[in-house]
Amino acid sequence: MVALPRFVTAGSGALLPVLFLSACTSVAEFPRPFYPAVDVAATGETAPVGSANADAADDPAIWRNPADPAASLIVGTDKKAGLYVYGLDGKVRDFVAAGALNNVDLREVRPGFVLVAASDRSDLAEPKIALFRLDGATGRLTGLGTLAFLDAGHAPAEAYGFCMGKALAAGELARAYVVLKDGTVAESALEEAGGTITARHLRSVRFATQSEGCVVDDRTGQLYVAEEDVGIWRVDLRSAVLRAEAFAMVGAEKELAADVEGLALAPEGRDGGMLVASSQGDNAYVLFDLGTAAPKGRFRITAGQLGATSDTDGIELLPGDFGPAFPAGLFVAQDGDNAPRAQNFKLVSWQTILDRLER
Repeated sequence: MVALPRFVTAGSGALLPVLFLSACTSVAEFPRPFYPAVDVAATGETAPVGSANADAADDPAIWRNPADPAASLIVGTDKKAGLYVYGLDGKVRDFVAAGALNNVDLREVRPGFVLVAASDRSDLAEPKIALFRLDGATGRLTGLGTLAFLDAGHAPAEAYGFCMGKALAAGELARAYVVLKDGTVAESALEEAGGTITARHLRSVRFATQSEGCVVDDRTGQLYVAEEDVGIWRVDLRSAVLRAEAFAMVGAEKELAADVEGLALAPEGRDGGMLVASSQGDNAYVLFDLGTAAPKGRFRITAGQLGATSDTDGIELLPGDFGPAFPAGLFVAQDGDNAPRAQNFKLVSWQTILDRLER
């Protein structure tokens, strides 16, 4: 490992040097590893996305129906075509042709208003955030437009990863984090006035190489970012100056195999729980303690009645009651090879995963 300078952009726009570690040799030069993991079978799957013979399905998000958990919904991207809504039975509830949407997240920003947002890479020079409203009763999406968020005159940039955090100031619906393909993560406030939503760029942090997966822990104000060939970083959003610290690196303790892709949280209490990461390089998923970053286990979704997953990009996890099939939580993973059909998303009981890891 060699120390390489990186730069963190403060809210003022000044570049501040920060020292990070980065691998000195490309991971792609080595054979793919295959680290030990327990086997878990999927118990559900979505219908395939519409883009056949393509790397198309990418990232899921979950909305839990508090009144009827079994009627909860999954939103997933077809990065060639738009956005799907699925029921827990895997059937399509809605599809919106919205272009090249890569990563998606959602949150109920006020009672009855489920805001869905996605990174829009339809324009490779002008990154945007695509907004939708999800009707939990019908599963229908209503488009709310797309928002540019970077200042005029910025260098060409491609929207890639995406996640949201809670609102932190009056007038905000949420904070949006767009991971640009060059490793920059741009934080913007999604604000609403007079029924119109706008995005106001606040600050950015940049990593040295291509990054994508991200997730925000609202309890602790921590942003986790997956730098694909390097590992997972943690950024304290409460700090006036964004500084990243290493959380879990590729190859360390034989846990993460590049590419590191989707990230998801299993929170417990005020600040505990686990971070789950897609270890795409060996078709596995890794759990880490949020407090100590200690590895807590690895699992694979292996060939059962519904088939295995491989080359997983996006993942999502939401603990809680989702009805008889998923009584303690739902884990959703993109499947990069669902042959002979197009790519889709696999559903796994979170309780099953925990039980297998405890054996």
